[in-house]
Amino acid sequence: MALTIDTLVLGPLETNCYVLRSEGDCWVVDPGMMPQALLKFLDDQKASPTRILLTHGHADHIAGVDEVTGAFPDAIVCCPAADAHMFSDADANMSRPFGLTLTAEPADELVGPGQLLLLGTSEWNILDTSGHTPGGVSYYCRSEAVVLTGDALFAGSIGRTDIPGASSSRLLRNIQTELLCLPEHTRVLAGHGPETTVGAEKQGNPFFCDR
Repeated sequence: MALTIDTLVLGPLETNCYVLRSEGDCWVVDPGMMPQALLKFLDDQKASPTRILLTHGHADHIAGVDEVTGAFPDAIVCCPAADAHMFSDADANMSRPFGLTLTAEPADELVGPGQLLLLGTSEWNILDTSGHTPGGVSYYCRSEAVVLTGDALFAGSIGRTDIPGASSSRLLRNIQTELLCLPEHTRVLAGHGPETTVGAEKQGNPFFCDR
């Protein structure tokens, strides 16, 4: 079975949640707020996720974790190690400033740059794209020419760095060294907004095209 990636836009901040399936295996990436549409999709597809991957620890990306694990208790929740504290800290995960107190149960597995995960026969490398948060990562599959960038790189923009725990210089450096060095035809699936490619961002992203 070839890799399939489905996108569901969840919650008021329109977070992109991705469902990846290959050879009978299934992952959910960034189950955000109001995950009912995600749960219905998984039920309709008769898909049971074995992993729930987080690109970073902000509330709009982790808010649906507990509901998904409630439906799929065997799913392994994987969080970037440096963002693990954000699961239980509404200030750090940026929900309290919006008048909410969103938390999640601790992750089952802490992941970081350099690790390799297998979905079916597809290999996914974890890249360091921290800077929007202290531990932000991207998930890259070379054979499928796709990278899931969370809130590091968007179509025509980058993640916010005017928030606690963020670093503009770190994010810009990591995008340059970890993402823009990938083959230009690589699909970029971000945490918000439309799909783009590495080549399009090298040519047209105002944070990089004049560098």
